[in-house]
Amino acid sequence: MRSMSVIGVVAAGLFLVARGATAGEGFADDVAFMRNHTEIILLKDQDAAVAIAPAYQGRVMTSTFDREAGPSFGWINRPVIKQGLLSKDEEKGRLEAHIYIFGGEERFWLGPEGGQYALFFEPGAKFEFSEWATPPAIDTEPFAIVEQSEMSAKFSHETQLVNYSGVEFKVGIERTVNLLGKQEIEDRLGIELTDGLRLVAYETDNRITNQGSNAWQPDTGLLSIWILGMYNPSPETTVVIPFKTGDEEALGPRVNDTYFGKVPAEYLKIEDERLYFRGDGTRRGKIGISPQRSKGIAGSYDAGGQVLNIVTYNVQDAPHGFVNSTWELQEKPYDGDVINSYNDGSPEAGVAPLGPFYELETSSPAAALKPGETMKHIQRTFHIQGPEDELDGLSQRLLGVRLEAIKSAF
Repeated sequence: MRSMSVIGVVAAGLFLVARGATAGEGFADDVAFMRNHTEIILLKDQDAAVAIAPAYQGRVMTSTFDREAGPSFGWINRPVIKQGLLSKDEEKGRLEAHIYIFGGEERFWLGPEGGQYALFFEPGAKFEFSEWATPPAIDTEPFAIVEQSEMSAKFSHETQLVNYSGVEFKVGIERTVNLLGKQEIEDRLGIELTDGLRLVAYETDNRITNQGSNAWQPDTGLLSIWILGMYNPSPETTVVIPFKTGDEEALGPRVNDTYFGKVPAEYLKIEDERLYFRGDGTRRGKIGISPQRSKGIAGSYDAGGQVLNIVTYNVQDAPHGFVNSTWELQEKPYDGDVINSYNDGSPEAGVAPLGPFYELETSSPAAALKPGETMKHIQRTFHIQGPEDELDGLSQRLLGVRLEAIKSAF
């Protein structure tokens, strides 16, 4: 059984009740709603803005290129935000006993989820949903605001975690969200942008530090930084992930699509150098790209809104591999994926979706840290809207494919 992540709540066949989450009228409407229930930090640069919730671990809830009248790119789970945290008695028999799904365009998590070094299962627990729970440090505990400016916000947190093998980790967490200006966007992507494009982009610098007295060792479990984003889906949204060609014995399979059973051909198209995956929120499925195959970039295109979405991360050496989150005792606990995409939707006839939403995710290497050492994982998110002839050139440069091929993939 592969990693369940947030969406495992549906796969487990429990709590099969529609959440009732609905999209707002746009960014301004989403921000107004959230501010009625939690503190929101708003980073701004001209018309672009990013909304961050300190109480939700410094999570980027949503962003836009026009904070007054523009779209809201992050999926917001309004019922859960409105409800707030429950008492333990209230949580009994509810989804919130396992995870609070607030939504949000980019959140900080830690891996691995499953396996002998799991963080989401207590020692001796069965690898079943009934015994799965998100650690409070990445679910319900707020991050402290360290610094704040018009275009940046820095957060910190300290926690103690115990993995499935009973090993304790004292972890310092630091997360900085930086809104990027046009020149910074061009520098990060290595491209030039015309004045006819509307855009918003941000970069998160995520760090974990070993605050204990013992080194983190592969044979007792390592942690990783796991950054996940929930985006609003549409019938015309397609995920595109380029990957390296080469022998499967050396690089592994082109795509891992076994997380929730084989993804059908009408939702996943695999070519020699790239894949197309639906981001329409109509059927549950997940895919992964190995670190050997990754080009450090993933994206999606919403043809209806004419928005090109790009996610990149800091590719770095991984001497200890990437953590494996499979819900089982693993033969290869450091043979995990580095890029994932998830399409939410009904897991079977008559069962409500969790969102719907779709996700792009990246992970850091496994962190074998000595006391006082730190690992850093940077993820960058770009939303670019404009005429298709201009976006087409960007898509070719960044993803290696024309927009017409993306639009006609399914």
